[in-house]
Amino acid sequence: MGWFDFLSKKKVSKYDFVLEYEALFEKRIPKLRPVSQLRFAVLDTETTGLDTKKDYVVSFGAIAVKDYRMLVNQSIETYLDAPMQKEASLKVHEILYPVGVTPLKDFAEDLLKFVGNDIIVGHHIGFDLGMLEKIMVNFGLENFLNPVIDTHALAIRLEKGPHYDPRMGKPREYSLDALCERYGIALDDRHTAAGDAFLTAQLLMKLLKLAEKKGIKDFGELMK
Repeated sequence: MGWFDFLSKKKVSKYDFVLEYEALFEKRIPKLRPVSQLRFAVLDTETTGLDTKKDYVVSFGAIAVKDYRMLVNQSIETYLDAPMQKEASLKVHEILYPVGVTPLKDFAEDLLKFVGNDIIVGHHIGFDLGMLEKIMVNFGLENFLNPVIDTHALAIRLEKGPHYDPRMGKPREYSLDALCERYGIALDDRHTAAGDAFLTAQLLMKLLKLAEKKGIKDFGELMK
């Protein structure tokens, strides 16, 4: 199955790996589970643009975090054969002719196995999930079922409080670049999917430690 199958609007039967993924959610994460025992799947995508309806995923990166540590042996970096590229996006991610592209079905299966029923994390994660769901719908999954944390929103909550309106702050005060600089994270390999996932994972660990200092110690408190 390729990108141009997205032109089809007919409903797709769920693939076996989608059914296996959905079965993982018969039991939910207990609210009292300590943050140190949670597994986080930190994701990032590089795309042909910022329109979830018209653009495509070029590359994907992910790394797992548990017990305030990155699990480097549990990571993904993959490239997809997007049908179109735009000059503006090429200037950012510089991926023109990716080597070793992954078929969409293989990518979809690997992605669901990686995230399991863990907490999905990303910076402005709503966009990434929108782009990924555009792929997954072709295999019968319309929406991810995982709990989701946006490091952008989490940082604002921890620094400014849950009722702070970010429109009142400085422009880009909570961009990934600004937060990494504020928390002493070196901006290495920026604007690659794997590199940005790595940066976001480091930021997540910093924010989880800050959350712990503020009395947020379990899943229920973290997801409020």
